[in-house]
Amino acid sequence: MRVDVVDPSAYTPPYDHALCAALARAGAQVRLVTSRFAYGPVPREEGYEVRESFYRLAVGPPGSRTRQAAKLAQEVPDMLRYRRAAREADIVHLQWLTVQPLDVHLLPNDRPLVLTAHDLLPREPRPGQLGAQRRLYERVDAVLVHSHHGRERLVVDLDVDPERVHVVPHGAFEYLTRLPDEAPLPAGLAQVEGPVVLCFGLMRPYKGIDVLIDAWRGIGGAELWIVGLPKMPIGPLRAAAPPGVRFVPRFITDAEIPAYFRRADLVVLPYRQIDQSGVLFTALAFGKPMLLSGVGGFPEIAEAGAAELFAVDDRAALHIALQRLLADPARRERLAAGAHAAAAGAYSWDEAAARTLAVYRRLIEPPA
Repeated sequence: MRVDVVDPSAYTPPYDHALCAALARAGAQVRLVTSRFAYGPVPREEGYEVRESFYRLAVGPPGSRTRQAAKLAQEVPDMLRYRRAAREADIVHLQWLTVQPLDVHLLPNDRPLVLTAHDLLPREPRPGQLGAQRRLYERVDAVLVHSHHGRERLVVDLDVDPERVHVVPHGAFEYLTRLPDEAPLPAGLAQVEGPVVLCFGLMRPYKGIDVLIDAWRGIGGAELWIVGLPKMPIGPLRAAAPPGVRFVPRFITDAEIPAYFRRADLVVLPYRQIDQSGVLFTALAFGKPMLLSGVGGFPEIAEAGAAELFAVDDRAALHIALQRLLADPARRERLAAGAHAAAAGAYSWDEAAARTLAVYRRLIEPPA
């Protein structure tokens, strides 16, 4: 089976490469069609082809208007070029589309199309983007979601045909655990001796960092590290932060990630909305206990024994949960064991590949 995994803007390269490697291990002939990742090299695994055929003219720094304009200028010719190249594949598996209102009309029309709905609907939609997302769901032959919550939302709230929506859990990013310890923590962090609570990932308003900072007031004997590239103004967060809170406001490369997660005693994701999170599956791979808001697919991780939950936006509940877990190493160890088990089982990439291939076969093999 020849599979194209397509992520034009390289929005989720760790996911792309882990999925391609797992599909290849399962026997598929896989080609990742993407662009060069703007923030640095991404570790690749073996067994699949990579073509960086989108947006080959990269102008300006990541996120700049110059770079966005250059990408827009290349959108139509690059999508049409891929449309022709897609004839070499049996299945086209889309991860993200850059300009949905336009791209939905430029997709290959002679191959089965599968879409992974990383975001069920855009959280910060641009004009016309919500309608384009709905049209995209109608255009593809199958939609993969990472949780039963996601499937319910698509079927009930968006009226997507339930026969076309399939739950394929996200895999734990265990490749990060195999990276060598070549990027230690910054000196100021490496000297910390007490427990560390880690909130990791791109900083965005929907992630509830303000809730976590408020909940941290009055917690002593531990530090809260808020680590990741800001996609929002963080001046107010810094100003509101009580003692014991440190910010590392920059992009963290793959090589640096292991040091942060190995040092963390607890990972906290206080999101206001989400289906599933790549940060969560990084913590799962490192066997870290987690404290999660009860939103989206997060309760399914708690049911697996890898996390505790608190009510969304409930600062008091988060404060109490933080105090309880920081004072109870045995409870954290039980959650860590649950994380290890989930990463090796239901949330492994080999399991994700097996479920994904089952969807592919339904689309390309006629019923008996």
